[in-house]
Amino acid sequence: MQLEVHDSSGKAVGKLDVDASVFGIEEIRTDILARVVQWQRDKARAGTHATKGISQISGTTKKPFKQKGGGRSRQGSLRSPQMRGGARIFGPVVRDHGYSLNKKIRSLGLRMALSSKSKEGQLLVIDSLPDFGKTKEATAVLKRLQLGNALIISGTLEHPFIRSVTNVKGIDVLASAGANVYSILRRDRLVLTREVAEQLNERLAS
Repeated sequence: MQLEVHDSSGKAVGKLDVDASVFGIEEIRTDILARVVQWQRDKARAGTHATKGISQISGTTKKPFKQKGGGRSRQGSLRSPQMRGGARIFGPVVRDHGYSLNKKIRSLGLRMALSSKSKEGQLLVIDSLPDFGKTKEATAVLKRLQLGNALIISGTLEHPFIRSVTNVKGIDVLASAGANVYSILRRDRLVLTREVAEQLNERLAS
């Protein structure tokens, strides 16, 4: 299959041959996309939440009051969970929320995400990014290309144009090595340079 390539003004300047298994999958399985997105979000969780057990609570080890004769239920420690300021039983602990996901599923998810943008007409392949680095000029290009809510994937994040749009609301930028399902799906449009489209096609083609 072929993808139309445009210049920074939006004019078509050619076509790019790509594999249909990367950009042209007809049946987009939302269950696969959901699995990959959930895997990504779980891996991104810090997992630093924690509560203190009885051995971690600072305080006296003295018995609060006598075992018998007070008319109250017996207590052995002020640090027990039923006491004010005491421990918490079965609370969250520091842990890694990530888990393994089959590499074929991850690859299929990325290919389906790319195909869904292509199928919906929300994929824009640009021959090359403009060389200027002023945000004012960059926003003019974004407006001309109707990119109000988009992800731009470039070969490098050090490109002047990429650096100039990093603080523009509604625009995300990624290097080609960081292309992922969640970032692609969370924005309405996807912008790839010709170089990145060729790299993704070569990397993911079955």
